[in-house]
Amino acid sequence: MSAFRALRIDKTDDGQTISTVDFPESDLMEGDVVVRVSHSTVNYKDGLAVTGKSPVVRRFPMIPGIDFAGKVTASENPEFKVGDEVVLNGWGLGETHLGGYAEVARVKADWLVPLPQGLSAADAMAVGTAGYTAMLCIMALERHGVTPARGPVLVTGAAGGVGSIAVALLGKLGYEVVASTGRPEEGGWLKELGASEIMNREELASPGKPLQKERFGGVVDSVGSVPLANAIAQTKSGGAVAACGLAAGMDLPTSVAPFILRGVSLLGINSVTVPKPIRVEAWSRIARDLDREKLAAITRTIGFDEIVPTAKAILEGKIRGRVVVEI
Repeated sequence: MSAFRALRIDKTDDGQTISTVDFPESDLMEGDVVVRVSHSTVNYKDGLAVTGKSPVVRRFPMIPGIDFAGKVTASENPEFKVGDEVVLNGWGLGETHLGGYAEVARVKADWLVPLPQGLSAADAMAVGTAGYTAMLCIMALERHGVTPARGPVLVTGAAGGVGSIAVALLGKLGYEVVASTGRPEEGGWLKELGASEIMNREELASPGKPLQKERFGGVVDSVGSVPLANAIAQTKSGGAVAACGLAAGMDLPTSVAPFILRGVSLLGINSVTVPKPIRVEAWSRIARDLDREKLAAITRTIGFDEIVPTAKAILEGKIRGRVVVEI
């Protein structure tokens, strides 16, 4: 096709504007693989990019959408052939490289991962960057020796994209999961996903001592700031905290005490520029360890025209679980 439907962000003197356009295929950026995009998703980071609430977009004009799934329609790289099903997240997609809210994408082959057997394109985007990040967090905790025998694992922001899939994955893997959320009405839903206990996020919201009662063998945190500091303070000796988000802020008001007196480890999770073997492992683990019925229970599907209002809603904390976009 010479042009295709896309969502485009443009920079103006007053900020940024966003509109649906017919985007010329000739204006796509460099890459050796062309993909017909079938599905994308709305992550928290997409909400920041689409609304302009944070300077996620570094190049204008930009097609937002930090991940997608689809089929290869042209390839100059022997690793992929026409008809291959692929998934992509990270690598500046929707930030510095034209992203997934479009019918066509041209990208570098090294950024792509073959769609794992047993996952459809829609399933992959129900997981999306948020669920993939949750899997990276769990893999990091496992490498650090955080097993179910080490005690409960706390998941902050549990009703969100990262949190809900983390709860489902950890529950299936046999962990006792404490789900922290500011939406207590979602407690029953979180227990269905795999949570053993529901914690009101207010318990972590106020500044506390750097060392508190030891409760958790591990933590998956997508919130940051004071809640993360309190989660670290309540982590057991030798435990680990996987930090991947900043919904509450980028600061971390704690001290070295948990790290040097209890041996707690803070594991930073970067989901953007992960080496390919780890990306392939993470997606393979998702295909193996994520209950499809639970994935369906946390997912709803929207059309292309619903992307912008959904992006706004996710920043307002109004989105539960995951959202798939049919491109």
